[in-house]
Amino acid sequence: MSIDPPFQETCNALFKGPFVRAEDEKFVVVEECELPLIDMNCLTLGQKEREKCIKKMAEAASEWGFFQVVNHGISQEVLQSMIYEQIKVFHEPLSKKTEENFLNLPSNSYRWGNPDATCLRQFSWSEALHISLADISRMDGYKTTLRSTIEAFAGTAATLAQSLAEILAQNLGVKSNYFGEYCTPNTSYLRMNRYPPCPFFSDQVCGLMPHTDSDFLTIIYQDQTGGLQLKKHGRWLTVRPNPQSVIINIGDLFQVLSNNVFRSMEHRVLAPQQVERFSVAYFYCPSYDAVIQCYGKPAMYRKFSFREYKQQIQKDVQATGDKVGVSRFLL
Repeated sequence: MSIDPPFQETCNALFKGPFVRAEDEKFVVVEECELPLIDMNCLTLGQKEREKCIKKMAEAASEWGFFQVVNHGISQEVLQSMIYEQIKVFHEPLSKKTEENFLNLPSNSYRWGNPDATCLRQFSWSEALHISLADISRMDGYKTTLRSTIEAFAGTAATLAQSLAEILAQNLGVKSNYFGEYCTPNTSYLRMNRYPPCPFFSDQVCGLMPHTDSDFLTIIYQDQTGGLQLKKHGRWLTVRPNPQSVIINIGDLFQVLSNNVFRSMEHRVLAPQQVERFSVAYFYCPSYDAVIQCYGKPAMYRKFSFREYKQQIQKDVQATGDKVGVSRFLL
């Protein structure tokens, strides 16, 4: 029985439609890059080293919108277990993964491609399990190792995310309890990704289409296959995998909160051609009622709730196939 969704059939249909790609979206990679590296242990080595570490983190969030951290608290055992458990669950037959209550999760938890794609540029050659942390306790008992591994990863990632968010926000004038109040464990999400080998050239189909993240920040662990790229100064750069680190990328909400001091950078994943690729992402999100506003003057964006932001994204994607993002809220 097949484990793969009908990617090729969908792409063949989209090949017959318009293939629209802006000039700056060409799949030309100038170089491989090493993201700025932050050692979390430096935060405990005295005031001088702590300040130096925080400054480096803020500079990376401003110039790159991405950085990698080591000594982050998530054990190698848990990270490797996450990849192992993903392989097992994604290698289930497609007919099982598409069942309404697969893993006893909500019906839209398993997803693949992009149902709103109107052209190849908007299609993603990947499948995913998108899990609200509030739903982890619902997972089927026979998948106990998957559930316990997710709980171990998410629990440590939640602590790391709040710590990083509070450090980055401390010079913005954000109240000290902001993230503790609005970003409870149950408001965040976990997304496990599988990118099967793709027969098309990388200038035709993405593993994950170019986008920014609709959260405060994202914690990513990828296997050593590579393929994650970010756009910096108009150029696409390939991120070199580091098995000891997790990657942090700034989301849209932090860009607004910081009044454009920190940048939510566009990124994508190339579709692998020879081997499958796995990654896991923790999205640090607030409650839907959380008010997102600029800390800094003059404010670049109007106030909005996270609910309003998500609803606007949904409208834009349904209308055009593309997310517009924070520019909708510019003053």
